[in-house]
Amino acid sequence: MDCERKMHRDRALFQRPQRGKRPALRFIVCCASVAAALSGAPPCANAQLPTVPVAAAGGARDVSMAGYRKHLQALTPVVEACARARDTKTCDPALVGPDDRVPVGAGSRRERRLVSYDWLRALLERAQLKDNTNAAPKIAAPGKSTPRQASLLPPPPTTTELLKAAPARLAYDLAQAGGPPAPQPGYAAQRQTMQQVLAGREFRSLQERPTLRQTALEKFGDWLNSLFGSAARFGARAAWLGHVIIWGFILAVCVGLVWSLIQLERRWRIRLVPESARPAPDAPSARDWQLWLEDARKAAAAGRWREAIHFLYWAAIARLESRRLWPADRARTPREYLALVAGDDLRRESLAALTGSFERTWYGGRPAAESDYQRAAELASALIAGSAAATAGGGAAR
Repeated sequence: MDCERKMHRDRALFQRPQRGKRPALRFIVCCASVAAALSGAPPCANAQLPTVPVAAAGGARDVSMAGYRKHLQALTPVVEACARARDTKTCDPALVGPDDRVPVGAGSRRERRLVSYDWLRALLERAQLKDNTNAAPKIAAPGKSTPRQASLLPPPPTTTELLKAAPARLAYDLAQAGGPPAPQPGYAAQRQTMQQVLAGREFRSLQERPTLRQTALEKFGDWLNSLFGSAARFGARAAWLGHVIIWGFILAVCVGLVWSLIQLERRWRIRLVPESARPAPDAPSARDWQLWLEDARKAAAAGRWREAIHFLYWAAIARLESRRLWPADRARTPREYLALVAGDDLRRESLAALTGSFERTWYGGRPAAESDYQRAAELASALIAGSAAATAGGGAAR
């Protein structure tokens, strides 16, 4: 009956044609509805008309810590009586009394903090109505939710459950009010740590006034900012300038990329080295290829086939390098020497076979036989003869 009476009163208030007051009344009703919806007030049986929160009775008052504890003790019987009766008399929000301003701290830092009882007043206002257990709780979600998703969420607490939990909250506040006030920290350890940090080497150069160098850098930065700002303002007046800058930057990047690729291709491409260029002291061509070949023959005569293949490989490399087939560089690996030979060069196949035999026996640790040495000797002879023929053919062509 109370819910229906409020519904008819609010509807008449909203629809009553009064001059100069109808927009204000509508605004008051809408604000009251929004405030009650946010506070989670239970809906009426047949209408969504939340109640208006009750203001604090008498505002706030300054009390001592003992008066604050006495007020908390007096509120517990009020909540228990409201939970038993659930009527307008025992659940009157005015029974809560005014809010308390409690002193905290000690000495010069003593101050007062406001303890509000609005939560208890709103609970007593809701307790005047019975719990509506038939109405399903509404779920406010940004998107559409299915009934299955809604069933997974826990239901909101009822007014009865909130009334049972209110004495525990009052008891917790009373326990907090009964203990001694917490001492204010002095932060002595923090100050000592900060002083140790500031005494470090990286902070010794700090000065109260900036140096001439810092001032000059700051002025230069301000000039750059003003320059870019002027360019931005000019670009706003001339839209074509932005397109010119963008396409110019893209063109510069493309030109730089092409130039880098050309330089890289020139570095790795096989080309003759000028005759005036001398090999490095540790390069294979710094030692005559014939000496490498003589060492290979001596090792083969002694039956050291693995070392003989090793000397044959470097004899071939020294011969090719001495004919200026590539720049002398001792830091190259066998695979890098092979990569320097063009794919259409006739010597590439022989060098690849000799490189494989050398890697298997020398780096791979496989035992070498006389047949392996004979095969490596044939490949090295072909490379040495082919290098001499290529050089002679190049000289005749020139």
